[in-house]
Amino acid sequence: MNDALQSLAGGMAGEGLDALLVTDPKHVYYLTGFASNPHERFLGLLLIRGEEPILIVPALDAEAAHAASSVTSILTHSDTDNPYELLKSQFGGKTPGTLGIEKEHFSVSRYELLADSVPAAQFSDIGPLLRAMRAKKTPEEVSRMKHAAELVEEVLRRGLNHVKSGVSEIELVAELEYLMKKVGASGPSFDTMVLSGSNTALPHGVPGDRIIQPGDFLMFDLGVYAAGYASDITRTFAVEEADSKLTEIYNTVLAANLAGIAASRAGATFGSVDRAAREVIENAGYGEYFMHRVGHGLGMDTHEYPSLHGLNTDIIENGNVFTVEPGIYVPGVGGVRIEDDVFITAEGPVTLTSFPKELTILHL
Repeated sequence: MNDALQSLAGGMAGEGLDALLVTDPKHVYYLTGFASNPHERFLGLLLIRGEEPILIVPALDAEAAHAASSVTSILTHSDTDNPYELLKSQFGGKTPGTLGIEKEHFSVSRYELLADSVPAAQFSDIGPLLRAMRAKKTPEEVSRMKHAAELVEEVLRRGLNHVKSGVSEIELVAELEYLMKKVGASGPSFDTMVLSGSNTALPHGVPGDRIIQPGDFLMFDLGVYAAGYASDITRTFAVEEADSKLTEIYNTVLAANLAGIAASRAGATFGSVDRAAREVIENAGYGEYFMHRVGHGLGMDTHEYPSLHGLNTDIIENGNVFTVEPGIYVPGVGGVRIEDDVFITAEGPVTLTSFPKELTILHL
C-alpha cells in the first residue's frame, strides 16, 4: 500500500467505519496508482477494516490494473456479471455496520444497487475525508503539478505566435488544444478560454468567431493534465495598443494578484487571501467589478478543496496548492484576470506558474 492508502486504512477506526468503498476513478488512482476511465462499468476500491484492500475492475482493465496498482488483490467482472454481487461476496456473509462511500459520486441508481447487495446499517460519506487528504500535496504531486504548469506555459508561449490578423477566438482555442498534445500533455484540464475585446468582461465567456482587433485586450485561461495532475493559468494581453483605462485596470489586477499571493501563508485563513486581493481592487474603485472568489484548490481536479472566498475560515497548511486569480470585468469596456498556481511551504508561497505578468502588447 502507498502512504495515502495506509493513512486511509489506518484512520477507519477513528472514523467509525467498518468498511469503505472508493468509486471515483481519480480517488482510485490517488490511492492505488491505477488510472482508468471505466465509463458505465463498475470500478471500486474496497477496504474492510483489518483486511487487505481489494480492487474491483472491469475484466478488460485487468492487465493494466495488475501493472499499475499498488493493491495486489484485484478482482474482475465481465459485462454480464453483477459487480455488486461480487462486492457482497467479499464480506463473507456478514453485513457491515457502517460503510463509507463517496456520496457525491454515487448516483441514486447505483446507491440502490449497493444498498440492496450490501445492506449496511449506515452509509457514511467519506468524501470530506478524501478531500482533506488530497488538500496536502506530497512532493511527488507538486512535481507533477509543476510539470503541468511548465507544459501549459509552453503552450501559451507558442500559442501567442498564432495571434495574427484575421484570427478568431475559437481558432486560437483550436491551436492551443492542438499544442497541448504536441508538447506532451494528456489534454486540457478544462475548456480552454480565449476572449477578446468586450468579451473579456465576461468572467466565464465562451470563445466564438469574434476576430481579434487592434486595441483589444486578449485573455487566455487554460490548463493541462499531465500525469494525472492539472495546471491552470490566466494571462491577459493588449493587442497593438493599450488605452489608459484598460492599463489602469490591468495594473490594479496585477497588484491584487501579488497581494493575494503574499497573503498565502500557512496559518492564515483562506478567506484572508481573498480579502487581501479584493482590498486592492476595492481601493482602486473597481470593487463591484470583481464578482467571484479569488481562487480554488488545484490538484487531480481543476476545482477542488479549498474554496478561497472571503468567508472561508479554514486554515492554510503547508502542502496546499490553490489558484490566486483576481479579476476586474467592466461591461462595455473589457476585463482582466491574472491567475497563478500557488504552493504553500514553510518558507512561504511558491508560484508553480512563472509566465511573465507585466502588461505585454501583441502585434498582429
